[in-house]
Amino acid sequence: MSKASLSMRPALQGYVLLAPALLVYLLFAVYPMIDVIRMSFASWNGLSAESRFVGIDNYRAVLTQDPVFWGALWNTLWWTALAVVIPNLISFGLALALNQNVPGRSSLRVVFYLPVIIASIAVATIWKWMYDPFFGLFNSLLTSWGLSDWIVDWLGDRKIALWSVFAAHVWQSVGFSMVLFLAGLQSVSLTLIEAARIDGAGRWAVFRHVTLPALTPTITIVFVLSLINSLKAFDIVYGMTGGGPAQSTQMLAMWAYTQSMQLGDFGRGAAISVILLLITLAVVVPYMRWMFRNPEDAR
Repeated sequence: MSKASLSMRPALQGYVLLAPALLVYLLFAVYPMIDVIRMSFASWNGLSAESRFVGIDNYRAVLTQDPVFWGALWNTLWWTALAVVIPNLISFGLALALNQNVPGRSSLRVVFYLPVIIASIAVATIWKWMYDPFFGLFNSLLTSWGLSDWIVDWLGDRKIALWSVFAAHVWQSVGFSMVLFLAGLQSVSLTLIEAARIDGAGRWAVFRHVTLPALTPTITIVFVLSLINSLKAFDIVYGMTGGGPAQSTQMLAMWAYTQSMQLGDFGRGAAISVILLLITLAVVVPYMRWMFRNPEDAR
């Protein structure tokens, strides 16, 4: 047997092992995405046997005639900007605290991570109950504390509804980033930390010049994951407000769903989905280019 055939064996085994997962990925991820792009150039109500090609009419209608689209886009961008900062700052602080030798830290880690494993629709139901204007937890507490003037309709007031939903999102998402930050903190070299302390570095100097640079890959991963998850925000918003009141909490992903599944305009729904895909790619592709240009930093 030639050396070339021997060297091909591991590669062939690798492709054989990858084939089932690759087939599932092509069938359930790549094909639907291509079909959505195709549908964005067609008119289809979900019931007729065939769709009708309409070119860029769906995109033109979404961008120039849809009164909800731009508000949903603004809400999505606003939500994303806050979601990559506020929950991650809280997660980072929790990770720093729970990385110390504090009593019961294992139990505290579990407590803070528990919301992550709860289904988003269940989280939406819990928080919707707590926001109830008559029997909810928050207004009941305000009443018992003598702060009745602060009682508001948390999900019915368009000025604060999105903030109220975002608070539920923060509660649910903090634990996930916390675990990633904890993993990054525990991978920081103790040798470098001890060397810095021997050289006279204080706690802040060690954190700034040793810990933080070592966490750069983790911070990048958390940032990108938070960005992608925020851009496709859907379930928790749908479960709490359905986009209301008066479309004040509408998101692009939810508006695409509404156009397709509720209004029966699958072409416009697909066009909105493609626009959301392009926005996501505009964020992810620069990160991937950075990762491949700086493989050492991305590890």
